[in-house]
Amino acid sequence: MTDAERLAAIAAQEKALVFQRFTLEDAWTLGTALRDAALARAAPVAIDISLRDRPLFHVALPGAGPDNADWVRRKRNTVLVLATSTLAVGLKLKVSGETLEQRYGLSPRDHAAHGGGFPLTLAGLGCIGAITVSGLPQVEDHALVVEVLERMLG
Repeated sequence: MTDAERLAAIAAQEKALVFQRFTLEDAWTLGTALRDAALARAAPVAIDISLRDRPLFHVALPGAGPDNADWVRRKRNTVLVLATSTLAVGLKLKVSGETLEQRYGLSPRDHAAHGGGFPLTLAGLGCIGAITVSGLPQVEDHALVVEVLERMLG
């Protein structure tokens, strides 16, 4: 798959994986589904679901370390600023040859363009938060989030 095809696929995922409503119960259901899927893979990941103003779900599975928590923070920040998945951001930067700072004015200390951050989108409102996984290779982090969202949203 080319970078352009991958970017188109991610855009389609973001367009399709939209919640009609999102409650605290939905956050728990999504978070535990991500946790269960990660445990089934024995994935050493940290998982986070946050609104713009507060965390709703956070867990670190066996093998995840403090660096994963920092990656989650940086990926979440990127999603909240750009309202798109971090895998898409990374691919766009790769294609353009630019850095986060050059293209978006974002510090790499507080932002990351590696897959695993995905917008929490509410129909009619847009991006209200972020769903973030860190600990696997970036394409797998992204795929885990998308797989669980597709199951949850049909």
